Amino acid sequence: MSWIAFADDRSLTDILLRDALTPQHSSRLNSLMRFVWLTIYFLGLGWSAIHPHDYFTWLLEASPALLGVLILAATQKRFPLTALAYTLILIHCMILFVGAHYSYAQVDTFKFIRDFFGWQRNNYDKLGHFAQGFVPAIIAREILIRKNVINGRGWLNLFVLSICLAFSALYELFEWGVAVVTGDSAESFLGTQGYVWDTQSDMAFALLGAILSLVIFSNLHDQQLQSLRSQEKVN
Repeated sequence: MSWIAFADDRSLTDILLRDALTPQHSSRLNSLMRFVWLTIYFLGLGWSAIHPHDYFTWLLEASPALLGVLILAATQKRFPLTALAYTLILIHCMILFVGAHYSYAQVDTFKFIRDFFGWQRNNYDKLGHFAQGFVPAIIAREILIRKNVINGRGWLNLFVLSICLAFSALYELFEWGVAVVTGDSAESFLGTQGYVWDTQSDMAFALLGAILSLVIFSNLHDQQLQSLRSQEKVN
């Protein structure tokens, strides 16, 4: 049967979208995405855990990614996220695994960048803190929108940025607590590299990441949230 047989007020795009959102197709697509996501995650985890800089630092640096995958597994059925959120989380996990493997002050690629630009320190940790705002911004935005916590885009953006900045501050307190308890053993975990404003700059990079994430992805995120709602209605 040709597509012409369906001719009424619906466009070809509408028909294709309808078929794409059938429970069977959605289930197959989600299973494939889950397989690819988990494959990349565990390959990154396995590589990271083989002969790292030291296992104490590795555990501290990788722990957010390890905890994150457990939370995603526990909430996947009752509160599945958008593809954008899952993709950003996976990228963040890879950043964490690289930092855990080498320690943030010893990542080889950023050593080259440091020497090329004549910097005084390895700034891979700033990439990590940038991601610490960039990725949670979409997660926080998704939860706030889907739970109808806030009305108005202005308030939404303010709350998302506030959550990301609070999360960054909480992580700095965690780093401080580890340093107090373990002493010199936490030096690689802290990764200050003698920079007196390291804590403040970490939080600034997280805030910058959150702002850019909202600017770049808000429209795409809205589209995926709408698609997710449509899938939930079909299912």
